[in-house]
Amino acid sequence: MPEKFIDLRSDTVTQPTPAMRAAMAQAEVGDDVFGEDPTVIRLQERLAEMLGKEAALFVPSGTMSNQIGIRVHCQRGDEVLCEAGCHIYNYEQGGAAQLSGVSVRAVEGEYGVLRREQLTGLLRRDNPHYALTRLVCLENTHNRGGGRVLPYDGVAAICQWAQTHGVATHLDGARLFNAAVATGIAADRWAAHFDTVSVCFSKGLGAPIGSALAGPRELVEQAVRHRKVFGGGMRQAGVIAAAALFALEHHVERLADDHAHAQRLAAAIRQIDGLELRPEQVDTNLVIFHVDERLGTAAEFSTRLQERGVRIIAFGPQLMRAVTHLDVTLTDINRAANVLAEVCHAATKAPPTDKTRSANA
Repeated sequence: MPEKFIDLRSDTVTQPTPAMRAAMAQAEVGDDVFGEDPTVIRLQERLAEMLGKEAALFVPSGTMSNQIGIRVHCQRGDEVLCEAGCHIYNYEQGGAAQLSGVSVRAVEGEYGVLRREQLTGLLRRDNPHYALTRLVCLENTHNRGGGRVLPYDGVAAICQWAQTHGVATHLDGARLFNAAVATGIAADRWAAHFDTVSVCFSKGLGAPIGSALAGPRELVEQAVRHRKVFGGGMRQAGVIAAAALFALEHHVERLADDHAHAQRLAAAIRQIDGLELRPEQVDTNLVIFHVDERLGTAAEFSTRLQERGVRIIAFGPQLMRAVTHLDVTLTDINRAANVLAEVCHAATKAPPTDKTRSANA
């Protein structure tokens, strides 16, 4: 096995930078359950300002932030509408049902993108046979959509539709700052359409832990109670809040580097026989691609890549997902592209063609 891996499994694998570690070591702390940690307070105020919200609440994970978001908007027996590939529906263990007694109805989008027209006729109201539709959740950027940035006008239209019908809106913005950097549309403009917004500090922003929920002060005060019962009350949390605060101050604009590296990787994949981007469009730092059956399954292909020092996860029977982040350099990306081409050639036992030679150039 190689001594050093190029790890493209997720942007959650990032290590705290030396400067971030220094900020953590020097952080002022207090008991956050008592609301006395000064660094947590600064983080929450800074994030609320960046998102244009009245208040924010620091929590351990994005799953907790999303589930608290559902809890503050819904009662037991209510219903949430969301896109079928979203994190809330696929990767949170049915938390809405387990924790809050809320059902989730999924609507199939196109690589994570819903259109307002798809929601027409889906509201359930004033009929004792049905769950009451209380909340619409969107995810931006969209993980299973290949890091897709949702169309801004489409987001605005869906949220306006929800508001017109008295339905609350929640944004799973785990990678919202990727969307902001990719489009030039500031995070507060995206957030303005939603009642509550969840963001993650431990993905592209590079902090070791933490997410936050932002919204109206009244809802955030409710969220404090729900965080406690979900097990998210923390004591001297300023040590980790300092990392998140450092990330907000120093790691947002540099997300453009990750996006550029993803474009370089995508360009290489387009030139490799047996691999196909899914979707073809790469907006941010996620690259999803299909592995031709003649190369084996995605899991088998992943194993062969790892043997050559590149870690990319299987994302389905024939799909793989590569994620760029602050610990991956352009040199790493070029090396990963070469390994992808070499493994494909070895699997098919075919000599390199002019097409694949250009991918290695």
